[in-house]
Amino acid sequence: MIDNKAKSLCPICGCRSLIHFLSRKQVPVHQNLLFDEQESATKIARGDLELIICEACGFIFNQAFDPSKLSYGEAYDNTQTWSPAFDEYLDGLTQYLMFEKSIQNCRVVEVGCGKGQFLKKLIGNEKAGNSGYGFDPSYTGPASEFNGRLQFRKCYYGPECADIVADVVICRHVIEHIPEPLSLLRTIRQTMTGASPSRIFFETPCVEWILRNQVIWDFFYEHCSYFSAASLTTAFEAAGFRVEKVHHSFGDQYLWLEAGISIERPTLTKQPGSIPLFARQFAIAEGEVGKVFQEKVENLVARGRIALWGAGAKGVTFANLVDPERKWITCVVDLNPQKHGHYLPGTGHQIVDYRELADYGVTAAILMNPNYREENLALLQQANLHIDLIAL
Repeated sequence: MIDNKAKSLCPICGCRSLIHFLSRKQVPVHQNLLFDEQESATKIARGDLELIICEACGFIFNQAFDPSKLSYGEAYDNTQTWSPAFDEYLDGLTQYLMFEKSIQNCRVVEVGCGKGQFLKKLIGNEKAGNSGYGFDPSYTGPASEFNGRLQFRKCYYGPECADIVADVVICRHVIEHIPEPLSLLRTIRQTMTGASPSRIFFETPCVEWILRNQVIWDFFYEHCSYFSAASLTTAFEAAGFRVEKVHHSFGDQYLWLEAGISIERPTLTKQPGSIPLFARQFAIAEGEVGKVFQEKVENLVARGRIALWGAGAKGVTFANLVDPERKWITCVVDLNPQKHGHYLPGTGHQIVDYRELADYGVTAAILMNPNYREENLALLQQANLHIDLIAL
């Protein structure tokens, strides 16, 4: 239910026209933390979701977010490149940057590089002539690769990193984890001063896709900031960038932004569009949508054992919403072998290889992301597994 009493300032545009539209109590604070024991997985730190929308710019944020609850260390793993489909997506993105955007012979910095897979693709091509730095506290691996052309620092990117001069800054799926997005953007803006050419590329989930499709499992604690194309533009303008392009990618689930440094302070183009309306509709429908999914899961279990396919943020959130006590879902499948044998944060469901599904007596698997349907069907066929793959 909408609560008009929520009072504070929008972290992006500074307006007071804020509305509370979604509340979830004591959700797991991490979706991609690896747990060796089921008990420790169920005892994960928890926090509240109190989602607020700014009616002036359309930015959505978790007013109850507490960054001290999170820990992005080596036990954090949100690697997606074990999926051939996602790896192919990154290959396409790499080709686009190198050849269509002429990212060649450039000094590239990736903020929040994870395990470094994307940056390695961009720097590893010797013909492109790029060099780079990756920053991420969860990085594991050698500190230097490609004869020193690529270096990694196991830390957050901040003002202390200003010694690294960048022609290009790439930041994929980081800004949604930042409670004060303008702080990150202004830090990047400062480090790019004097670099020529100065270009920036960002990728983040699209909140319009979440709201419009009522994807209830795409709101979770790790993500405290949610953007539409318009609010992302507003944020970059507020930080001193000139936004050149924003478009949807990865089946409309992501936003891709391209920007340069603005010499003059740009006027903020606050265009909330339909986001406030979609948020209201989401708030009204969420309870019923959750019940429908609960009933679907129970009906599937009546016909046989089921699994979730996807032990990332979507799968973790869905499991915690519909099966917090592990009554219905037998196990969770993921292609990342580093997750196998570990347990899902919050619920403690075991994470397994898809080739183990028959051993668990599973007859159907709920697919958490439709983008992987064809890939997963092919894997099941190759393994001669007769598992119904179900998209909710």
